[in-house]
Amino acid sequence: MTSESVKMNIGFVALLTCTLLVGSTLGTKLGQPPKPPCKPGFSQNFYTVIVSRDILRGQSILKGTTLSSERVKFESCLHNREVVFVSSDPAFSVRSDGSVYVEQEVANLSKPVQFMVTARGLRDTRIWETTVKLAVAGHAPSIPLTQVGIEEMLSRAWDSQPRLIKFPRKHLRSSSSNSLRRQKRDWVIPPINVPENSRGPFPQMLVRIRSDQDVTVGIRYSITGAGADQPPSDIYSIDPVNGKMFVTKPLDREERASYHLRAHAVDMNGNQVENPIDLYIYVIDMNDNRPEFQNQVYNGSVDEGSKPGSSVMQVTAGDADDFTTANGMVRYRILSQTPHNPIPNMFTINSETGDIITVAAGLDREKVSQYTIIVQATDMEGNLNYGLSNTATALISITDINDNPPELTDKTFSGEVPENKVNVVVTNLTVVDRDQPHSVNWNAVYRIASGDPSGHFTVRTNPVTNEGMLTVVKPVDFEMNRAFMLMVVVSNQAHLASGIQSSLSSTAGVTISVQDVNEPPVFPVNPKLIRFEEGVPAGTTLTVFSAQDPDHFIHQTVRYSKLSDPANWLRINRTNGQISTMALLDRESMYVKNNVYEATFLAFDNGAPQASGTGTLQIYLIDVNDNAPVLMPREGQVCERARPASRVNITASDADGDPNVGPFVFELPSFPASVRRNWTVSRLNGDYAQLRLKIPYLESGFYDIPVFVSDSGNPPLSNRSVIRIKVCPCDDNGDCSATGAVAAAGLGTGAIIAILICIIILLTMVLIFVMWMKRREKERQAKPLLIDPEDDVRDNILKYDEEGGGEEDQDYDLSQLQQPESLDHIINKPAGVRRVDERPVIAESQYPVRPSLPHPGDIGDFIIDGLRAADNDPTAPPYDSLLVFDYEGSGSTAGSVSSLNSSSSGDQDYDYLNDWGPRFKKLADLYGGGEEN
Repeated sequence: MTSESVKMNIGFVALLTCTLLVGSTLGTKLGQPPKPPCKPGFSQNFYTVIVSRDILRGQSILKGTTLSSERVKFESCLHNREVVFVSSDPAFSVRSDGSVYVEQEVANLSKPVQFMVTARGLRDTRIWETTVKLAVAGHAPSIPLTQVGIEEMLSRAWDSQPRLIKFPRKHLRSSSSNSLRRQKRDWVIPPINVPENSRGPFPQMLVRIRSDQDVTVGIRYSITGAGADQPPSDIYSIDPVNGKMFVTKPLDREERASYHLRAHAVDMNGNQVENPIDLYIYVIDMNDNRPEFQNQVYNGSVDEGSKPGSSVMQVTAGDADDFTTANGMVRYRILSQTPHNPIPNMFTINSETGDIITVAAGLDREKVSQYTIIVQATDMEGNLNYGLSNTATALISITDINDNPPELTDKTFSGEVPENKVNVVVTNLTVVDRDQPHSVNWNAVYRIASGDPSGHFTVRTNPVTNEGMLTVVKPVDFEMNRAFMLMVVVSNQAHLASGIQSSLSSTAGVTISVQDVNEPPVFPVNPKLIRFEEGVPAGTTLTVFSAQDPDHFIHQTVRYSKLSDPANWLRINRTNGQISTMALLDRESMYVKNNVYEATFLAFDNGAPQASGTGTLQIYLIDVNDNAPVLMPREGQVCERARPASRVNITASDADGDPNVGPFVFELPSFPASVRRNWTVSRLNGDYAQLRLKIPYLESGFYDIPVFVSDSGNPPLSNRSVIRIKVCPCDDNGDCSATGAVAAAGLGTGAIIAILICIIILLTMVLIFVMWMKRREKERQAKPLLIDPEDDVRDNILKYDEEGGGEEDQDYDLSQLQQPESLDHIINKPAGVRRVDERPVIAESQYPVRPSLPHPGDIGDFIIDGLRAADNDPTAPPYDSLLVFDYEGSGSTAGSVSSLNSSSSGDQDYDYLNDWGPRFKKLADLYGGGEEN
């Protein structure tokens, strides 16, 4: 430091442009995604502190000056601050609260100062490192930025590296005294700068490390740290004998920007000779990375008709190189615009921020709906000669505004509609709108401005074609209006843009003609209500229920008929609609609801096609006193001895209505005299009365008590009702006892005899059923022959397949030679000779049943009986039948069988055939009866 340096005010503070962030910030704001898991370590490998040139002005920075306007934050993931920051440059320090301070006076920063900050936990052996660069704002390189200048600058940085680094000398003890003698202050080892992407050859020497004691003692050198013996390992090596330190491969600043190594010197026995020294290696950035856009295609939009200077979108490109140097400083420019309408340069881009804005007016979506912009990003501050470039595509959509009013294609429209029809489309109003289809700027809204004061029509928008569908919503009457002249106005759902006027073509006239149709006759009053007393005689004229034909311009005849008459009480005159009765009208009928009887009539004209209308006639029937009251219930029960609670409550009801109902009058007849002598009736209120015994005791039994009841009609109607009262002895509770109930019931001898007869008949039927079941069980136990038919060993005739006829026999039925599979053809075959051996279709013979426990002496008899039954059974095999052969034709080479003679000589006795049973009886008659014949 020079003596001319003037001290700066301690209050000056430099700006820290990059805050040292480690891990992830604690907590996330509400609504943001969850924070990632905590990861200790600096978020960046390189930070820059920019000092304003206006603050320095050639002065030095005093000790104690704060270089960080923001504190350095460190997250150790242990939720504590037990972290110590160590600076590689003794002129600067980082305190525990994160503030960067100047510990010594620093001369004018004519060149950037770079040092490393190490974070080390007190309870953790791990080490985190980052690099801090202190530079003057606006500092420009001293040599022109050309290819030669870049190579020269890199060579200077490389050549300026210290070729020899000595271990600092220790404090020596004086030989003449025991006091310590302080030597010259130790050198501060400057950092080692190594350019990235070096082409070698490798290993390439960086520095030589040497100890002053290597003259007298054999020294062995080694290095430790990340890049040497820690991952990434084997990047740096050292010759243990001569201390030459090498880099073994090309470095990449984007992977790691700095390395912190420690050099060690030991003797041949491994004893430490020198204290370890810290070596800081910085990788010099090279422009080896192109700018990369965040997206290859950007989408933006701007309203049509926007003014120049309107913001459209922003494109962003990043460069992995050092952003504090020209290698990472990206600039933007537009390469091309497609299409070129209305001019080739409708947009421009901010070279530093990437914001795209409009520079000219004339954006019209109806002419150009989208622009394609090719944007180029170049580093080296946009130097096209030495910078690396990349491109991206920006698609700019022109957003539609309502700058085109809808226009109807015609000035006038016309249509026809039949009268009395609704939801009928009269005509379609076609419209043209150049705005974006199916948007609020394009969707048409129709309004009837005039010509329809009664609201017969409305215009609905077709969502697909945007046409207006003029629709009838209220029936029109040809007799009232034969035509309509409407004025329709069309607009959009969205208001027109500012400065846009409505078009004259947005209004059109619509002429609607009403078509006359044959309308049905109409009853002027429907339903029609009339009032009559019930009980009017048949043939009484009630009213005239006539209809009118609304077709005034066509003369038509109206006729009438009955459509609905539930009780069939009414008739209508076919010509004039006069209503008369066919039977008495009864208000109490089931077809009358709330005193009203309804009938429906039909009126039809003689038009083509015929039209008809219906009308409802309601007859309100006035009540007359035509129904006498009745009493309920018709049965009751009282005790034979008069008690206060022993009485029968009776109720009077009347089908008539007020005032022809209650209050009712209850009376007992004077004849027979025993009724009034033994019974009395008293009215409780208008509809209820009580019947009870008048005498203390009445013999048990059934009594029919006549009671007269009268209503309040004018004149009143009376009715005689008989109530059957059961008188019985009662218990203490006033209920009939069981004995009394039986006695009162009067069950006679005839009833008892009838019950007994029913029981006897039922038992007889059960007995007959049991006997029938036992008989069936005996029949089931009866067994057939002793020998199972499948085990029958008697000789049977075996059936073989038969061959066909001779060579000349071609006309024969092969089915006759086949073995039958069923007996159906035998049963249905007409009488005659049968073809093959067949079982006779007759009833089977009954064989003797073997007893369940036979006696040994009965077995012989059983066998003889079975044999006799089998001999007399024609259904048992073998079956006697005559075989019929087909004719083989003439000219056969075979001789006649008639020429064959028996080889036996003399007569043969066939009498033994008579001993073979009835089956051989026929054969015995043929051969054994020679003498008789």
